[in-house]
Amino acid sequence: QVRLIGSGGGLVQAGGSLRLSCAASGPNFSSRAMGWFRQAPGNQRELVAGISSGGNTYYLDSVKGRFTISRDNAKNTVYLQMNSLKPEDTYVYYCAARDWGSINLSDSGYDYWGQGTQVTVSS
Repeated sequence: QVRLIGSGGGLVQAGGSLRLSCAASGPNFSSRAMGWFRQAPGNQRELVAGISSGGNTYYLDSVKGRFTISRDNAKNTVYLQMNSLKPEDTYVYYCAARDWGSINLSDSGYDYWGQGTQVTVSS
């Protein structure tokens, strides 16, 4: 019903920038909260940034001031601008959508997931 396709990952040097994009298909994009999660092997996914249907945002403390989440409802797309990247930002990043407009901090609160995109930051 809802399909998410993430893109924009890659290899970047420390201090560099990347922009992740997540294109959504399916109904009611503007009514859905969206999130970007990251996951290291063997660990649970953690919410890096979230944006509500109304545009409220949440950020993980370690990325505040460096990452910015935004959405373009006309394009059914959510973005994660990542600046001043650090080696510890190296993860697989996943976009996610939920059937509600409010942000949920837990991965169990999201109903749809993209395929994941690798971000690698070299020192």
